[in-house]
Amino acid sequence: MIKTLVTGALGRMGRETLKAVHNSKTLELCAAVDINPTTQTLGQIIGAELALPMHTELSKALEAAKPRVVVDFTRPDVVMTNLRLVLSKGIFAVVGTTGFSEADLQELDQLAKANDTAVLIAPNFSIGAILMMRYAAEAIKYLPKAEIIELHHDQKLDAPSGTAILTAKKMAEARGGYLKQGAEGEKELLIGARGAEYEGIHIHSVRLQGYVAHQEVIFGGLGETLTIRHDSISRESFMPGVVLACEKIVSQRGLVYGLDKLL
Repeated sequence: MIKTLVTGALGRMGRETLKAVHNSKTLELCAAVDINPTTQTLGQIIGAELALPMHTELSKALEAAKPRVVVDFTRPDVVMTNLRLVLSKGIFAVVGTTGFSEADLQELDQLAKANDTAVLIAPNFSIGAILMMRYAAEAIKYLPKAEIIELHHDQKLDAPSGTAILTAKKMAEARGGYLKQGAEGEKELLIGARGAEYEGIHIHSVRLQGYVAHQEVIFGGLGETLTIRHDSISRESFMPGVVLACEKIVSQRGLVYGLDKLL
């Protein structure tokens, strides 16, 4: 059993992760951390007979529980501080928080290798989303002009989503780099109307109540379009990927970017 600590435990993804780790046959839930204090035990939070306390400080939780893996579903403004602490102690990390810069990723890779451990940064833990990205990277070889629309709940802090950025990167690599899309001299009458852009691939972000996590990639060809779409109807869709990541990250070293690298 792999001793696993969850930080960001009281958030939407954190609560689902607590349940998934507890119900796993390969993982042992040893502790949970959230900066928001609560009088509830972990057992009360997930509806199980489990007397483990909630911690508000990651450093104290690591010392008390001694996990082998930490799952981080916190916020972009604190995740790097958390990971520096976790990796410096030789603990493996599985991260669903997004918003990393290239400099952040390089630092994490070096820190993990220096401490003989590994960190997985996964913009999306859904198996279906991984397949969506794989199919999109294949389709763009034949339909090279495409745009991405990603739709998330209105509490998501970053835009575009990490999944959309990773999708665009994989598509651009498969296509061979930049390709101009749209009419020559097109003009935005409202700034941002054409969305963000990565190597010519436009990305549009929607933030509304009612959504969880959704993305569609639209390809255009002569007289036809092709749409590849993935929908996460509930956060349970991410949990098989989270458990798989915890199981497999302990055999890796350095930075692993994307759950597909472990499949």
